[in-house]
Amino acid sequence: MTTGQETDPLDLRILDALQQDIPLIPRPYEAVAARLGIPESVLLERLERLSREGIVRGISPVIESRPMGITAATLVALPVPEESIQKVAAIVSGYPEVSHNFRRDHRYSLWFTLSAKDEEELQKLLQEILLRTGFSRNDILDLPTVQKIKIDVRFPLAGDRNGGLHGPA
Repeated sequence: MTTGQETDPLDLRILDALQQDIPLIPRPYEAVAARLGIPESVLLERLERLSREGIVRGISPVIESRPMGITAATLVALPVPEESIQKVAAIVSGYPEVSHNFRRDHRYSLWFTLSAKDEEELQKLLQEILLRTGFSRNDILDLPTVQKIKIDVRFPLAGDRNGGLHGPA
């Protein structure tokens, strides 16, 4: 829910800073605020507002899957008819092993990533999803991960136009 208040250059700098590493120390927000050159209280007030407005959904760690025993992953595409998108997407999204689920304007209209501890478990999960959604292996694209090249999503928001991360408060 938004209040209609627009983000300003400081909000954008805060959002950029939060996309960088947050130190694992007793007062991480104090360190982030210091990096920005603002008081910790200002950072926390802004974060609360950005959260209320739905701009920040949460702040969470990025977990490396392999050390956690998750060694198999695939990108799956289903040719879901328009009238079934919401129903099929809800089934797929109900699996905790699905990290992303997107509708595309394409013959293969629903794309999702599926991860598991190993290839055998991955195939069991995929087969269960196919059974529940009414698709067969011949209907889908199953594109297993062969090599992880980049896993990092950051949106540079402040940019040079707002002085970058160290721009004016």
